[in-house]
Amino acid sequence: MKISSHFDGGRIEVVKAEEFQDIQLKIDHDSHSEFRQWFHFRVQGVKNQDCVMTFLNASETSYVEGWKDYDVCASTDRQEWFRLPTEFDGKQLTVEFNTDTDDIYFAYFAPYSFERHLNLLAFAQQSNLCSLQNLGQTLDGRDFDMLIIEDEDVDLADKLNVWMIARQHPGETMAEWFVEGFLESLLDQDNPTSRQLLQKCRFHVVPNMNPDGAYRGNLRTNASGANLNREWMEPSMAASPEVYLVREQMHQRGLDMFLDIHGDEAIPYNFVAGCEGNPNYDARLKLFEDTFKAAWHAASPDFQDVHKYDDDEPGKGDLRIATNYIGQTFNTLAYTVEMPFKDNHDLPDEAYGWSPERCKKFGEDVIIAINNTVPTLLENK
Repeated sequence: MKISSHFDGGRIEVVKAEEFQDIQLKIDHDSHSEFRQWFHFRVQGVKNQDCVMTFLNASETSYVEGWKDYDVCASTDRQEWFRLPTEFDGKQLTVEFNTDTDDIYFAYFAPYSFERHLNLLAFAQQSNLCSLQNLGQTLDGRDFDMLIIEDEDVDLADKLNVWMIARQHPGETMAEWFVEGFLESLLDQDNPTSRQLLQKCRFHVVPNMNPDGAYRGNLRTNASGANLNREWMEPSMAASPEVYLVREQMHQRGLDMFLDIHGDEAIPYNFVAGCEGNPNYDARLKLFEDTFKAAWHAASPDFQDVHKYDDDEPGKGDLRIATNYIGQTFNTLAYTVEMPFKDNHDLPDEAYGWSPERCKKFGEDVIIAINNTVPTLLENK
């Protein structure tokens, strides 16, 4: 038996891997930070064996509440990611499995590789609506890119600039699956909603805000150990170039609507977090938020607004966070979108939980929500 994680997005610490019934692992911390929750690894030499795998330090991870009702993701073909029944006893996480293949992969959530990220950029550019702009490079020297999507045949001076970013926290891979579905829908010229939306909007999409952290197998941080979603007030090229470069483009190009796509470890629902704690929050911004939430709820039963984070107290929003910074700076609609690592308990799926396919469908559905919010934004710009 062999356990390895020396590949794109891989991370695990092997304690013991000599007996099929007693595989002992530890969830490793981010490369330059003590955040720990993400894992992604390969197990070889276990064909047709009854195996028991234990994560010894589950109770010492960053989000222990994330293990309640959580089932591990697994794959034998690296395409289909299913769930395995998983037990958490308050200290350790235990998984039993038997596979008819020579190797099997495990992950906290279905991975989204850098290779797939590059494929997504290439796919988008096949559309004459899309262009790519290289924003610079990451600390590890990786390309850092943005997609600009616009119907240039529509000459409208006051087009809304809509921004979407994903994977500030690299282990939240559901975010880029969401963007993949969003882009496929937005670039579908047979989709009447997308065609109508592009009459009024120009889109700026950064599918992966944290390529280094993603490749290193980090949960929340980049190559310097920075949590990018706490860097928006004072980003730097030394610690958080990803935020610095994107923020610079936002100020140059303008911003009228912003969505920051994430995943939440503990809450088994899809929801949004807004700017109610910002100093500038008023009836106009509340109208924008309420309009968007109602539109998404009508478009997708996977969206809800009951189970979510507590609202920030007035004036106490953390402006280091992207959504708060942007809502305050640009005085417009800004939302953090959260999806579960577990499942959507409103519409559970025992075999797959919240899956890449459902992320993509959710990303498709947000097109309708944006389209039905745009008139309100234009009327109150």
